[in-house]
Amino acid sequence: MENSATRGEIATVPAGNPDDVNEAFEAAVAAHSRWAATAPQARAEVIQKAMHLIGEHEEELGDILVREGGSTQMKAHIELDMLSPGMMAEAASFPTRAQGTMANSTIPGRDNEVHRNPVGVVGIITPWNVPFHLSMRAVAPVIALGNAVVLKPAPETPIGGGLAIARLFEEAGLQPGVLNVVPGHGQDAGDAVASHPNADVVSFTGSSEVGKLVAQNAGENLALPALELGGNNPYVVLEDADFDLAVDAAVFGSFFHQGQICISINRHLVHDSLYDEYVERLAERAEELTVGDPAEGSDVGPIINESQRDAMVEYVEASVEAGADVVAGGNHEDLFVEPTVLANVTNDMAVSCNEHFGPIAPVIPFTDDDEAIELANDTEYGLTASVLSTDLAWAKAVADQIEAGMVHINDQPINDEPHVPFGGVKSSGLGRYNGEAILREFTEERWVSVQRERREYPI
Repeated sequence: MENSATRGEIATVPAGNPDDVNEAFEAAVAAHSRWAATAPQARAEVIQKAMHLIGEHEEELGDILVREGGSTQMKAHIELDMLSPGMMAEAASFPTRAQGTMANSTIPGRDNEVHRNPVGVVGIITPWNVPFHLSMRAVAPVIALGNAVVLKPAPETPIGGGLAIARLFEEAGLQPGVLNVVPGHGQDAGDAVASHPNADVVSFTGSSEVGKLVAQNAGENLALPALELGGNNPYVVLEDADFDLAVDAAVFGSFFHQGQICISINRHLVHDSLYDEYVERLAERAEELTVGDPAEGSDVGPIINESQRDAMVEYVEASVEAGADVVAGGNHEDLFVEPTVLANVTNDMAVSCNEHFGPIAPVIPFTDDDEAIELANDTEYGLTASVLSTDLAWAKAVADQIEAGMVHINDQPINDEPHVPFGGVKSSGLGRYNGEAILREFTEERWVSVQRERREYPI
């Protein structure tokens, strides 16, 4: 493993194989029944202890996220101060919230009980871009609800996305075998986790292309796939929008963590009356951002690897050949890609119709609401979107017609709250994370009927 900013070696982490995955599932299966029978308050206490340990080890964990994944200082501490602790606090309430219900019966003298039980063993495959949080948002609820885990973090971030989390839970007193981490590559460890016959649920966060394969592998064993996949997120600026707010939010929504977030802005759709000034102001702000080693406090750090960098650079070059103009940025040095603003972009250009996953802001004009909605929905994805207007009724009317699992009004789309359902539609995934939604994903209902009075049968 190497630091993508300095190219210096960080650590050597063994790459797991299918045999390692089998051992991990064996340990999880053996531990599950004992952990599921553990008192709810004891499970909650483990989650709470691990949450507090994040604070005690925040400097060390932050350094891992910066060096291993190229996180800026701000992004690393958002993961550690806000996102993960918030999700863990929510998960700590799950052991006593996973309650059953009583249902009336059509049979005289019968009580219907609906129990909510742990699903068993959950396979979790997580990405490199927000490794600690995107692993923890699945691991903490799974454990809290009495399940066991086999976690396969991304090969780029095996420490921040896996091994560090295992160490935290070990220190918090989690029973052996409940959480098992297998670092490795997708074609070896990842495929083995997704297709393992002992996986009852497979949770995956990553690209839509890989997510479909994960779902197929899980489905062969009738494991439930929980998928949060790619996005091509529109940022719709209506003609009456607060202009300064629109630009401020756009800078964060496009360039935070180098744009390497599935819910970042992929396309800026701007009313043509604001278009020229918007492009000019966004370009000015992009050029003010510092690019460099995030350990030294830069605003924009490195892209995670060469293949990701090459893909986004190719999207920009293809779009320029098709008629787009580079107004800011457009260059790169090693893995550092300048914040880039493109004008005269159309929705069918490479930088628009693909999830570019970089610090790139294509700006597309529209003339009226119908065109804005058509442009916003002209994609296979439907993860998140934003609409900006000083008229909230107008903004909501537009938002209601955008095909996305999440829509934010007068804000950019990088938002995640632990108690609110998080997920997309179309090719952006199946199921939801957070709150009651994730509680349902990692438990299953069981009907138990109790016949209190003798029943008469027709034969």
